[in-house]
Amino acid sequence: MVSSILRTKSVTTKVTESEYERLEELASASGVNLSEWIRGKLLGADRAGGEAGVVLEEVLALRTILVNLLVALGKGEPMTHEQMQALIERADGAKAKRALERLAAAVPEARPGEATEAETESEQEA
Repeated sequence: MVSSILRTKSVTTKVTESEYERLEELASASGVNLSEWIRGKLLGADRAGGEAGVVLEEVLALRTILVNLLVALGKGEPMTHEQMQALIERADGAKAKRALERLAAAVPEARPGEATEAETESEQEA
């Protein structure tokens, strides 16, 4: 399939022969060429943390449910089916926002022209 989008910029990296072969395998298994697959991975990586973001969302929702359930049980207050459903819905409704907040806090953004901490450490090691 030919794309009607004119792309004029490049992003490059160096990989070993075995890494390149692995990337080709992954792209082929996805049914796209290597460039399309890499572009999808790079541009998709910023969406809610990718797969890790989904896992984080679920862990945070589970944590919310578990903490609330344990607090209620610790007080000797049994949970009804309706209360449990409401708790699950509340946890599910807030999980994406909470995950994004956690991910944003874990990776501070640098101001334009300012190096991130990782870039500064990398430069110091060089």
